[in-house]
Amino acid sequence: MKDFFIKEFMTFNKLILRLSRGRLGSKFGKQRILILHTTGRKSGEDRAIPIAYFKQDGQYLIVGSNWGREKHANWVLNLRKNPQAKVEITGREIPLTAHEAQGEEYQRLWKLVSEIYPPYLEYQKKTTRHIPIMMFEPIDE
Repeated sequence: MKDFFIKEFMTFNKLILRLSRGRLGSKFGKQRILILHTTGRKSGEDRAIPIAYFKQDGQYLIVGSNWGREKHANWVLNLRKNPQAKVEITGREIPLTAHEAQGEEYQRLWKLVSEIYPPYLEYQKKTTRHIPIMMFEPIDE
């Protein structure tokens, strides 16, 4: 039942973000929200999801917490197969390339995001999987 409400909320939030060009639905507590577009790893189709993001040193980063579930979110798996993505922020679409933070970079970013949004620490306790952090660099057009 919880998954149903989360999915419905995300669908509604995506609609509000698009209709308002980011003026509504782009903040959720301390988090900022964008719409992430990935290519479905099986379908090859565009997949769009509203998701919390952070900006650090000119790059966007997104935490693949999936609310502490045991499985990775589909968008993480999609990016692992095809790192080309785009985000919608304030009505603009920005093409990006993703990479997964590793090692020292991951440790530094995990500290940053968990200080900004402490529930990530609880999500990590709920799962045995490593919670990934995806970094995004804008593609110069």
